[in-house]
Amino acid sequence: MRAGWGTTFRSLQVPNYRLFTAGQLVKLVGVWMMFTAQDWLVLELSDNSPGALGMVTALQFVPVMLLTLWSGRLADRYDKRTLLIAANAAFAVFAIVFAVLVAAGVVELWHVFVAALFLGIANAVETPVRQSFVSELVELRLLPNALALSAATFNVARISGPALAGVLLALLNTPAVFLISTALAIAPVLTYIRMRPAELHRTERGDRGDARVIDGLRYVGKRHDLLLPISLMAVVGMIGFNFPVTLAALAKIDFNAGPSTFGLLTTCLAIGSLGGAMAGTRRRARPGVYLVIGAALLFGIFEFAVGFAPNFAVAGLLLVPTGFFSIYLAQGANHRVQMGVDPAYRGRVMALYVLVFLGTTPIGASLSGWWGEHFGVPSSIWAAGLISFAAAVGALIWQLRASGDRIRVEMRPRPRVRLVSPERPAEQLPAQAPLVMQRTRAHAEPLVRSSSGVGV
Repeated sequence: MRAGWGTTFRSLQVPNYRLFTAGQLVKLVGVWMMFTAQDWLVLELSDNSPGALGMVTALQFVPVMLLTLWSGRLADRYDKRTLLIAANAAFAVFAIVFAVLVAAGVVELWHVFVAALFLGIANAVETPVRQSFVSELVELRLLPNALALSAATFNVARISGPALAGVLLALLNTPAVFLISTALAIAPVLTYIRMRPAELHRTERGDRGDARVIDGLRYVGKRHDLLLPISLMAVVGMIGFNFPVTLAALAKIDFNAGPSTFGLLTTCLAIGSLGGAMAGTRRRARPGVYLVIGAALLFGIFEFAVGFAPNFAVAGLLLVPTGFFSIYLAQGANHRVQMGVDPAYRGRVMALYVLVFLGTTPIGASLSGWWGEHFGVPSSIWAAGLISFAAAVGALIWQLRASGDRIRVEMRPRPRVRLVSPERPAEQLPAQAPLVMQRTRAHAEPLVRSSSGVGV
């Protein structure tokens, strides 16, 4: 048991990574508290309008769409730790100003829109830099575990933040939640300052001034193993991951839930997400492409089912596996991209990943809010699941055509699915999970080990 726990949390033995995780956990608990209270505030100020909720979510991510590639260029040119201190300080300042407006009782809907935009600008700079900074905190052999623990930290916050916000909204009031969440947002600034720069695993390059965005795009365009997961997450991220819009509206409009009960839906989603994140903590190799595609297929199925949930309890139960496969998919795609990229391009490639994963949210959130307002919130959920499933099927066909692999379904002597590769005989896939198609451990793909070689 001790050996198992030691394997799961081995990256926390690194002092700089401990500081990074602690700062992120405290900040993200506050951020999720803020977002939960913000969603409730928007519904109160807009007379329960899903369209207004979609607009706020869109404004949070418009800067990601516009600035992320530029931020990736900054990450490849300048000191990531310094950039993260500045971005987190800016986020804290914007959050404080907004919390003061709410506490003073003068907040209006347009204030929420402006605050969402400025907080999104800070996040647009911070997110790709933070994604690529993890590789500097630990040595290469610990990178899979460090990335998985970062995802787990995010989902621990996503569980505790909305739940705590729901309780505080019921016991105190909305201004109190904003003030508390703002205080927590300052934590990363302090932890980044306390890090030891000499212990960071940096890659020295002499051409940092020539790090161009277009070179990163061309690099990805030549790499099918990077292009496929990035393209898949572009569709799923834009259409399937709009839970901030759909869950708040579903709870209040369709299930007539109060603020504390609304937090439970997000918590159910986050519990499953935490399980998906923890499932990847023991990963030691780059995940296979069929693992990513299989997770996308299952995510689409469960999200489709949530759209037909007859009541609050069934929706909560279905959100657990939906959350599991959402983060298992996102984490698997992230690992596949980050563990296969040349370190010289990591900042720009991860910026592209963040762009398609989060930067497309303004489009998806606006569409989801418009659809929910005109055709009902449940239909916006099952339609998103259906589109995500179709995208996964498209990715599977693309991969099979590119690799020459074939899928063979056999009914005798028992039902089973085989993956037939041109390089080797057919290998049997697990009968209990026919949709999750992955290669055997003997064919696991290695990590990139230098700036000149790509482990594909």
